[in-house]
Amino acid sequence: MGDFNLMLAVVAVVVPVLVILASVYLLVNYQHPDDANQAYLPKAVVVLGLSIAALSILMLPADVANRQACIHAIYSGACDLTLPMKPLWLFIYVADALLVFFVIPFAMFYYEGDLDKTVGERMKSALKWVLCSVLVCGLVLLIFYGLLGKVDFTVRHLSSSVTNFPSTWPEFTSTKPCLDQTAYECAASTAEASSETTWTMRTTLPMYIVALATIAGSVLFTIFGGVGIACLPLSLIFSYIRRPKAVITRSQYIKEATELGKKARELKKATDALHREEKSGSKDKKWRKNVKAVEKELFLLEEDVKALEEMYPQGDQAETAWALTVLGYMAKLVLGILGLIVSVAWVAHIFIYLLVNPPLFPFLNEFFIELDDFWGLLGTAAFAFFCFYLLLAVTAGAMMLGLKLVFITIHPMKWGGTLMNSFLFNVALILLSSISVIQFCATAFGYYAQATAAQEIFGHTLQSLRGIRYLYKYNVFQWLFVLLAIFTFVYYAATGWKRQKPSARFQLSE
Repeated sequence: MGDFNLMLAVVAVVVPVLVILASVYLLVNYQHPDDANQAYLPKAVVVLGLSIAALSILMLPADVANRQACIHAIYSGACDLTLPMKPLWLFIYVADALLVFFVIPFAMFYYEGDLDKTVGERMKSALKWVLCSVLVCGLVLLIFYGLLGKVDFTVRHLSSSVTNFPSTWPEFTSTKPCLDQTAYECAASTAEASSETTWTMRTTLPMYIVALATIAGSVLFTIFGGVGIACLPLSLIFSYIRRPKAVITRSQYIKEATELGKKARELKKATDALHREEKSGSKDKKWRKNVKAVEKELFLLEEDVKALEEMYPQGDQAETAWALTVLGYMAKLVLGILGLIVSVAWVAHIFIYLLVNPPLFPFLNEFFIELDDFWGLLGTAAFAFFCFYLLLAVTAGAMMLGLKLVFITIHPMKWGGTLMNSFLFNVALILLSSISVIQFCATAFGYYAQATAAQEIFGHTLQSLRGIRYLYKYNVFQWLFVLLAIFTFVYYAATGWKRQKPSARFQLSE
């Protein structure tokens, strides 16, 4: 056991370092050239947010390993020598909430501030907006905590008769294991329904913050995750179906490039008109709708330019570039098929283990246990992979709905072309959703993750919190998730294989 605990301590030190390095790598490679050598504050927030999001996902497998470190110990207090997971959970999720609701908005206000102002003026302006948010959110939080910050546990009062301790046991047999009861029945199993009562206690403020953040994240997770778990693998498969089949001729390239240039000039004209309307102060509903339309058209135009470059590679390495393009689409097909298997497994597991009461079969729980029996790291790695897959599905769902719905702002993540405001938006989305992903995984894999600190936080306290416990009692989020996943699969399978064409419809003022 000592060696196992030492290994846990080493992993607890090494993994955060690797996560931070990976976050820096993503930032460096995804950032826009315009943000190079500047915007250091938003960049620090991005690295911190990505690191905390990744660590929060990895903490659930670590919690399971932490439980296994002392589960077979033969002396009392063995679990006191393992990692303090409950304080770590609370620290991670309070930090998560602070980043989402305060730090990231401050960084976005600062980044999007007027460049003509000094750094101090931009920070002062951003701080004013954040302080207003702090006052409003803090007041609302304290009011809710004072009125509803309690947990209601349903308990049953049990009683039984007693007898003197005998030297022999003539009164107890295999057919009468209890006092004054019929065969195979004890006071606990024959208690009347009226013996049930509610035990109320006030939860701690950090626990309540985690609970509210989980509810907010659950709404986003249910919508984006339900859509994304279907469209993520299908989008990869349809990308292979829509792939360029062969290299086009130079004349075809010139024709297509001319058409794209015409669309670009139309977008430039529309953008200039919107800019003039903004300066005149006419930022009405129609203006915001046109901004969304221009953003969507610009996104589709960039996709068309990328596809044209793939169909007509240029330069000395044109043949190599085409070969890499073909291999890339084949990789998308393979990943799409694997992702489809994982998505189907997720939806089937939710139905079999969560929506049916009692569960029909442990399913993925049993799969992880079997992998652990084969080799300990396999079960933990598979467990972490399924949790990370949900987070990827949320991001894919947000991108998909951002292209379809007017009221959602598009913040696409592009390799070498992501501005810091888009980075911050997506990091906030990932952070807020990661709380719900962990809660969802702790519930969905309750058999595998039993007796962990996450189970105590998300499985008992959260699901007994006054005002929101019925959402979990009746599996509201799980039902909506499955229904959205099925609807999205049918809809996207019927329409997603078609290439989306720009509409070029704007309602610009004269």
